[in-house]
Amino acid sequence: MQAIWLGMPGLVLLLSIAALLLGVQDADAYDKEMTVYVDAGKTECLYHSVRQGEIIDFEYQVIDGGHGDLDISFTLLDPIGLVIVSDFKKPENVHRHEVAKEGDYRFCFDNSFSMFNRKTVFFELIVEREGEELQGDSQWNEVDELTGLSRDEYYDMKVQDIMDFIGRIRLQLTKARQLQDVLRSHEARDRNLAESNFQKVNHWSMLQISAMIGVGLIQVFMLRSIFATGGRMHNLWRKLGI
Repeated sequence: MQAIWLGMPGLVLLLSIAALLLGVQDADAYDKEMTVYVDAGKTECLYHSVRQGEIIDFEYQVIDGGHGDLDISFTLLDPIGLVIVSDFKKPENVHRHEVAKEGDYRFCFDNSFSMFNRKTVFFELIVEREGEELQGDSQWNEVDELTGLSRDEYYDMKVQDIMDFIGRIRLQLTKARQLQDVLRSHEARDRNLAESNFQKVNHWSMLQISAMIGVGLIQVFMLRSIFATGGRMHNLWRKLGI
């Protein structure tokens, strides 16, 4: 019991350091998910400040076309306005760009080619510095090469090992969440497309049923007017020689 009691402060310290590590990693990386509406004939742009050496991961998908085509034009521009990426009328795409010039980068969705249909676009923006998730592993390798470690050095090594393990878990959980978000956007797009097709089928079916009923009524009226002897239509048929 005495040994367990002495280890509790160390455990609390380890958990505190691990939480601090996760907070630092969250501060270094930027992850944003959003759904935007781009009206017909309009262009919507978003801005984000990026530092040199960071990497931009951008993924977008049109999940609703307003009873139209599921496509959008996308443009990524650097701080001075040079075009880095340009997509024309695509339903979805993924782009990765290593930043060489610090500043405000512009992400534009262009729906100017559409005259009536508003587009609903889901996108995810991730900005991170390359090699951040591997920093802990390199530090662990440096510690592992040491021999004759003291008690404090061994303790520090174990702390680093725990931080690396928690960091890898966090990275895998983040990737799993991103995959779930992408699958959810696919599901939303398919559902909107199915509902649109369902409405079109219903409208077309009602039109055909109305036409059939109208043609049937006209046929009944015409036949009755032919055999009736006291009506206006009978006199008209006689004048026409029918």
